[in-house]
Amino acid sequence: MKIMVETSARHVHISEEHLAVLFGQGATLTNKKDLSQPGQFACEERVTVVGPKGEMKNVSILGPVRPQTQVELSRTDARKIGMDAPIRESGDLAGSPGCKLIGPKGEVEIDCGVIIAKRHAHMTPEDAEKFGVTDKQNIFIKLNFNDRMLIFGDVVARVSPSYALAVHIDTDEANAAGLPGTVEGEVLLSL
Repeated sequence: MKIMVETSARHVHISEEHLAVLFGQGATLTNKKDLSQPGQFACEERVTVVGPKGEMKNVSILGPVRPQTQVELSRTDARKIGMDAPIRESGDLAGSPGCKLIGPKGEVEIDCGVIIAKRHAHMTPEDAEKFGVTDKQNIFIKLNFNDRMLIFGDVVARVSPSYALAVHIDTDEANAAGLPGTVEGEVLLSL
């Protein structure tokens, strides 16, 4: 039961309103590179993320635009800029801290939206059936690279016909597992 495991580095999902403020009226996102999930792409556009104790420059924006701006960091990133971001699924932003975003044409303060993305497995309904899992079920992912075998628990299965099969972990998690980049992992339903 093999699955591709990708490292999801810090990034921003931007709303149409904030895109206009940061990059100017009529600005659109420029596709730099398609990502594994259909319709998702890394953008040429980048921003600076500012927290209470520092900033991170040159943070990637992922497209397309979203209804609400969201900043996804690793725990290390969040601490570096003085933020106590919660671990959440993408889009679950209520009660999360906000930050300042700076672009070439302006800046915005978001009231909430800074999270550490919960590790997750994207699956189509056919993939989920093959693996024997349901949407929102927690699974385990086993990795064994560079003499560092590690099993991640609490990997939430996210099932949708619009997904492609892949696990996403953050840079802290990838470093803990000694991963050299995108790798193949193994799905475990229990230990």
